[in-house]
Amino acid sequence: MSSPRGRFITLEGGEGSGKSTQAKRLAERLRSHGLDVVLTREPGGSPGAEAVRAALLGGAVKPYGSDVEALLFAAARADHVDRTIAPALARGQWVICDRFIDSTRVYQGAVGQVEAPLLNALEQVAIGPARPDLTLLLDISSEAGLARAAARAQGQVGDRFEREGMAFHQAVRTAFLELAGADPERCVVVDAGRQPDMVAIDIAKAVRARFPEALSETVPA
Repeated sequence: MSSPRGRFITLEGGEGSGKSTQAKRLAERLRSHGLDVVLTREPGGSPGAEAVRAALLGGAVKPYGSDVEALLFAAARADHVDRTIAPALARGQWVICDRFIDSTRVYQGAVGQVEAPLLNALEQVAIGPARPDLTLLLDISSEAGLARAAARAQGQVGDRFEREGMAFHQAVRTAFLELAGADPERCVVVDAGRQPDMVAIDIAKAVRARFPEALSETVPA
């Protein structure tokens, strides 16, 4: 008998929203409930996708425009889904991913103005049926998020997206909120401007509400 399909949770949000930290904390929490968890990220998460990551985040692709960026993100995502996400879900594992399709919809689509038909076609080819069961949108003001990102960088130059201006990041935040509002069955908005412990508790509550059969009623501190 084959294993039941696992669960797929993605974390989205602007720069400095704490996605990576909260993805790790959620993975640890789920493992404490005895669940088998795969923690991954985009761009990356598989050998082929990791090879593309440096070009995308380093800014080498930016001069070619948002359409080319979207194509490369889709290529990396296809390898990620094929080699990491889909096999884990087929084994019945839970997959937690730091960024996924919504980042492309926002950064290259809503803000970069890549046309929806192209994005939809790329998405269908790249992910097939591997769609998130739950997306947690970590929402924080653009000013606070960029301040966090700068503190984290410790004087080093930020990545291709962190280097964009304030208007860009405000547009990203607005687009994420609009996307979440249009898909409330999948997306839960979490206030990420608070202390990490408080954010983690709200994330745990959202996950438990969506998957009550898998998690106990107790939310650890």
